[in-house]
Amino acid sequence: MAENLRSRAQLRRAVLSSYFGSVIEYYDFLLYATASAVVFNKVFFSNLDPVAGTIASLGTFTTGYLARPIGGIVFGHFGDLLGRKRMLVITMTMMGVASTLIGLLPTYAQIGVWAPVLLIVLRVLQGVAVGGEWGGAVLMSAEHATSRRGLWASFTNAGAPSGMVVSTLLLTLMGAVTTDAQFLAWGWRVPFLLSVVLLAVGLFVRLKVDETPVFAATERRAGAPLLEVLRHHPKNLLLAIGVGFAAFVAQGTLTTYVLSYAVHAGFSRQTVLNAITVSSVGAVFGIIGFSALSDRVGRRPVVVAGAVATGVVGFVLFPLIDSGSAALLTLGVVLGQSIAHPAMYGPLAALYTELFATRTRYTGASLGYQIAGLGAGIAPVVFAALAGSGTVLISAVIAACCLLTVVCVLALRESNRVDLGDPAAQRLTGAGH
Repeated sequence: MAENLRSRAQLRRAVLSSYFGSVIEYYDFLLYATASAVVFNKVFFSNLDPVAGTIASLGTFTTGYLARPIGGIVFGHFGDLLGRKRMLVITMTMMGVASTLIGLLPTYAQIGVWAPVLLIVLRVLQGVAVGGEWGGAVLMSAEHATSRRGLWASFTNAGAPSGMVVSTLLLTLMGAVTTDAQFLAWGWRVPFLLSVVLLAVGLFVRLKVDETPVFAATERRAGAPLLEVLRHHPKNLLLAIGVGFAAFVAQGTLTTYVLSYAVHAGFSRQTVLNAITVSSVGAVFGIIGFSALSDRVGRRPVVVAGAVATGVVGFVLFPLIDSGSAALLTLGVVLGQSIAHPAMYGPLAALYTELFATRTRYTGASLGYQIAGLGAGIAPVVFAALAGSGTVLISAVIAACCLLTVVCVLALRESNRVDLGDPAAQRLTGAGH
């Protein structure tokens, strides 16, 4: 009885730690996304003309996504060899320190070219940190859970839209209480500096969580988990990338590209941010709800339904924005980010953990997820280049990515009943041992 109570207490701590850690990571990561579109071109690339400055600023945003697979490999390796908890303390600290330092960076006017160079270095560190965070956070919840794994693991994914809400609200608040000159001078820095406070609270919660029982009970051996994944589980890795790619393309579209597209369509930036914030709140509940549903009916039908729905929304979204109505803009973003996308994205947390055996799980899940995550960094750039050809082509690309997800999901066996600690069960999912 006492052991069961301790187990449940550890599960609650693990889920809270994973959720809060994910909120912090994505608060910092997505705060940069908004700042890169609004501030950095004027602060760190002021030597360039406005268009070139904006491109350079958004380019630094993309470097964070490119660095994420590196974080997945590095922290996955040591997480599979040394344990999940240690890596999560390091990734959270890295992210908090990097974000705080961004808030302290001198401007281009003060130190010249070193300003954008240091900005890029810190952005890469952010990418490496978030690349290592996700896999460990998901495993801390999934490997502590003895039932309803989809529900408990989904809180890590729910941290992403939660972090977006917090970062957007704080930037909006600072914009409201400062003049334009004050915001550019120091107002934008405040949300970054608050990262150190979030870091302190996050570490306090995270340090109270034990290592997962599944990892503690697993016999580990010398070797490189990455090589084992590439040699023995390449099919699962490729399927993991394919399963998640459309979810990230949709995420990049609904949170980054829509902001640019709608502003060019005549909406104020704040109107679009309001719509994204409302849909992000809905996404938190959608992710948790659809993930819980996947525990009952299976991961495959929920993810497939989400992919089909997202493909349909891709054709509806841009006409709704082009209507010029703020209500229809909000409707389109909510349909995408609060309903369709969560069904495809939420169950991935559990699904990715079920694709790999314990001693390669951190590496395999992280690498598959973070390579798929490149879709969120690439999609806005590609869609901006395709904009001159009309939105139907963009919608068709989104639909094609969703079709890829459907095909890859159908190539997998259902895994919602798998015992993560049982190598034989892993083989039944096609994950191998």
